[in-house]
Amino acid sequence: MNDYDEIIKKVSKYINLSVIPFGEPKRSVIKVDERNPMYGGNGVVYLLQMFDVGKLINNRIGAYMVLFSKGDQAGFHTHGTRKEEELYVVMHGEGEYSDKNGANGVVRTTKIAKGSITSIRKKGFHSVKNTTNEPLIIFVITTNEAT
Repeated sequence: MNDYDEIIKKVSKYINLSVIPFGEPKRSVIKVDERNPMYGGNGVVYLLQMFDVGKLINNRIGAYMVLFSKGDQAGFHTHGTRKEEELYVVMHGEGEYSDKNGANGVVRTTKIAKGSITSIRKKGFHSVKNTTNEPLIIFVITTNEAT
């Protein structure tokens, strides 16, 4: 068992990681990416990719972002240059979601917990941080602007 198998095993204690892709057998995670740090944040963030490149318009359309430890953070970033928009759906844990309009905008911070949904559009910047000793697990839906 490699390190990424351990990550999948840990996350599976909190949520079901199965995927039923159209016309294909049921399966689990395709790939685990480790970001240390992620966008200049703190600690380690894991991205569990649920679809392979070429399977959807954007292979990041369905992924889990996992912040295991208190203080782990994905730093401020934007998807506007890639013409993407993003939704976060909190599946487990608690944290803080921050956003701002542009790189120098005023920061707005909101507490998030299981069931919270956030959205980021165009060139908005956003960040997320785990504020407890429980893992913060977020399902991420990333869309691409139609061309």
